[in-house]
Amino acid sequence: MSVAAAATWEMPTPYPEAEFHTKNIRLFAQDVETATGGSLKINVHSGQSLFKHPEIKRAVQTGQVQIAEMLMANLLNEDAIFGVDAVPFLASNYDEAAKLWKAQRGMVEARLAKQGMRLLYAVPWPGQGFYTKSPIASLADLKGVKFRTYNSATASMAELMGAVPTIVEAVEIPQAFSTGVVDAMVTSGATGLRTKAWDFASYFYDLNAWMPKNMVFVNERAWRSLSDAEREAVQKAAAAAEARGWTMSKEVSDSSSKELAAKGMKVESGSAELVSGLKDIGAKMAADWEKSAGADGAALLKAYRN
Repeated sequence: MSVAAAATWEMPTPYPEAEFHTKNIRLFAQDVETATGGSLKINVHSGQSLFKHPEIKRAVQTGQVQIAEMLMANLLNEDAIFGVDAVPFLASNYDEAAKLWKAQRGMVEARLAKQGMRLLYAVPWPGQGFYTKSPIASLADLKGVKFRTYNSATASMAELMGAVPTIVEAVEIPQAFSTGVVDAMVTSGATGLRTKAWDFASYFYDLNAWMPKNMVFVNERAWRSLSDAEREAVQKAAAAAEARGWTMSKEVSDSSSKELAAKGMKVESGSAELVSGLKDIGAKMAADWEKSAGADGAALLKAYRN
């Protein structure tokens, strides 16, 4: 391919440069450029600088950008299949998360394909936990608390806990706490570290409640405009990024609780009463999810549980 015909793909991601997902994407973009000899370049726009998180999927679908990353479970309201990894305590370690992704992947690919898009890869966040200013012994301690959530699944959980859900994007967390918009949040140890949670919260309850995935996906028309060699290069780079991303996620998971504790946060696994209450909520959310996901949801859970 001549230099004149070189293509540049614009790639928005809602996460900042310091996040391990973004670091992984930078490596993916480098791999693509190297493997194609510079005939395909991916220009990464981090931290919601090009599109806000809720706008990203539509931007890819309509061809405003060729490729993007977003949290898959944010599409739960559109189709339940996208949000199975947001059901609390369905998959709460990396082996379970990998099994769940194996059961889910083909269905996600089919749904994106119907809308003119193609999945490249997905990488989980470390297990989700609670950050609070005050200690919590049970769900009763969260009643009425302004609780940072990041999609409809986490908002549902907050409501079931008796908290007040407030959607706040990852890049806006420190400001939301400092201005009193929220007093507690659910997120991973990775995000807690990156947002310096010790500046605004005292406790981290490391619950490993669920492991939501970010997905990287492309516009099908843009994909078809590539040569066979370029498509092969992108697929190889995506497979490498998925494997590397899961490893990075595990490493961050292992280190983040220790680092938060070293910064002075009280890191706990949560009382039996708190975990039991959350598991009851998880069971209710799993039943609601299965109902809304229909036959495909039942098939997905059967494949996962077998």
